Amino acid sequence: MGFGEKIYKLRKEHGLSQEALAEKLDTTRQAISKWENNQGYPETEKLLLLSNIFEVSVDYLLKDTTENRVEHDKGYYVSREMAAGYLLSNKKQTQYVAAGISLLICSAIPYFLFRHSVPTYIVSGLVLATLGIVSFVVAGFADNKQYTAITKEPLILDPVTLKELKDELALLKRKHVVLSILGTVCVAFSGLSFLLTRKGFLDITEQSAPYYALCVFLFGAGVYILCNVIVSRDTYAVLLENDQYVNRFSARLARKSKKVIEKI
Repeated sequence: MGFGEKIYKLRKEHGLSQEALAEKLDTTRQAISKWENNQGYPETEKLLLLSNIFEVSVDYLLKDTTENRVEHDKGYYVSREMAAGYLLSNKKQTQYVAAGISLLICSAIPYFLFRHSVPTYIVSGLVLATLGIVSFVVAGFADNKQYTAITKEPLILDPVTLKELKDELALLKRKHVVLSILGTVCVAFSGLSFLLTRKGFLDITEQSAPYYALCVFLFGAGVYILCNVIVSRDTYAVLLENDQYVNRFSARLARKSKKVIEKI
């Protein structure tokens, strides 16, 4: 058990929140979080205080810390706070990526609304496409390198954290069912409309142009919804089904996508 794991375990055993422990040590909650995530160590004075608060020796706190931290077979310890941070970080990044894809799709809308004014629909389309690219760039900056190890190493989570994450996922699954149906209907409806048009059953006329603009919007909205649902599910899979996750196609695709975004 590493230093961060010991601090987290002892804090929970003593019924202390990160804020409460930080107050006792005259430090910040962020400092406690960093220690628990093995991103730093307290000063000697703080170590002595921790020893007194938890009624353990300093030697116990530090013993085998380095050895445990580099042993890959024992896994990478993820605290509840770190898991929450990882979920939030991925949610934000996914929203930016999904928004970028949707904006690129919606850049076709001006063509249907302003077909008779070429400069107008070209400029409007370029504005939407540019916003989509900007969204991709922002997503790249939103990628928090702090959580890189979570997707690359076997993970260790305490039973309480596992249960809380499973409960969260159970609630999300109900929401995901509704969103998945909504997103699929949007994509299918708009896709079918354009398929019928291509087959000659429907025509793009001045009167029907707004309808096709709506179809493009629905397609973009459906893609946005489905992207968020799929990635949200995979994000929880990283934490709860780590061994199976690393070999999934979607996981490999997500990692490749991140590399592409980082290069932009």
